[in-house]
Amino acid sequence: MDLDVVNMFVIAGGTLAIPILAFVALFFLWPSVLIKIYYWYWRRALGMQVRSARHEDYQFCYSFRGRPGHKPSILMLHGFSAHKDVWLSIVKFLPKNLHLVCVDMPGHEGTTRSPLDDLSIEGQVKRIHQFVECLKLNKKPFHLIGSSMGGAVAGVYAAYYPSDIGSLTLVCPFGLQYTMETPDLLQLEGTQNLDTIEKSHLIPSTAEEMSEMLQFFSYVRLKVPQQILQGLVDVRIPHNNFYRKLLLELIKEESRYCLHQNMDKIKVPTQVIWGKQDQVLSASGADILAKSITNCQVELLENCGHSVVVEKPRKTAKFIVDFLASVYNTDNKKLD
Repeated sequence: MDLDVVNMFVIAGGTLAIPILAFVALFFLWPSVLIKIYYWYWRRALGMQVRSARHEDYQFCYSFRGRPGHKPSILMLHGFSAHKDVWLSIVKFLPKNLHLVCVDMPGHEGTTRSPLDDLSIEGQVKRIHQFVECLKLNKKPFHLIGSSMGGAVAGVYAAYYPSDIGSLTLVCPFGLQYTMETPDLLQLEGTQNLDTIEKSHLIPSTAEEMSEMLQFFSYVRLKVPQQILQGLVDVRIPHNNFYRKLLLELIKEESRYCLHQNMDKIKVPTQVIWGKQDQVLSASGADILAKSITNCQVELLENCGHSVVVEKPRKTAKFIVDFLASVYNTDNKKLD
């Protein structure tokens, strides 16, 4: 074999070895860094750009794709202890001609975390309204999507600021009052005990607890490598004190039932999406909402738990696109 060809293979092999070794090192030594790189790459691949917006001394961090146009903008609100990138699995299946905005909720990821902040559902609604006004999203009615805690915020937002909203999607929303016992989060009713909060599935501090949380949230039994589990925990641990404080606020009665107390004030076309096997918040909440909101359609997902956005992203995106098409009398093909 020609010496130049041998040299070419040696150089090529060395070039390939560097990223492979880097990946292996990150996987075993710094899995949390690997996770952050993963989200950065996914955002870039989907055309999502990260920006910040300020309201006085408060900073909101958000990602977006596209620009406002004749179709309604879409604002997405994530759930407890998550972040804006949780929506990427849905963004992947949404038409590229839609203006999408995913914001870090108060105190989460890149959005300001202040010890003086009101973390109740009502307090978060007011913060999100400030964000909306910063971006002038409400220049014309937009579509609001919220999941879990973000679902409660989205629903109450629609009740408080009806002129801002053209339509609403609630995904397994928190904040309803059930007639029967429901699992985990709602069993914390009236609890102000930090020891009980420590044992919650919602605030893991070890790889084993992270695995338990993922199983609790998902219908599908995920087999996640130990190193990735550790990376997920490493990312969360610095924020766990904040999550405990937030959870204590959410289980107070004024927040726990905030959506329930305001759902009859929601007048815009509303879509409710829920995983039938949700162990965190009972899917019976979909019926409660459907009976109280005049123009409401319900989509129940088979073989799906609380993590609807992660477990059924393609189907969820299709539900959203079909709903928008029906509300705004738009041909689905125009949304592709």
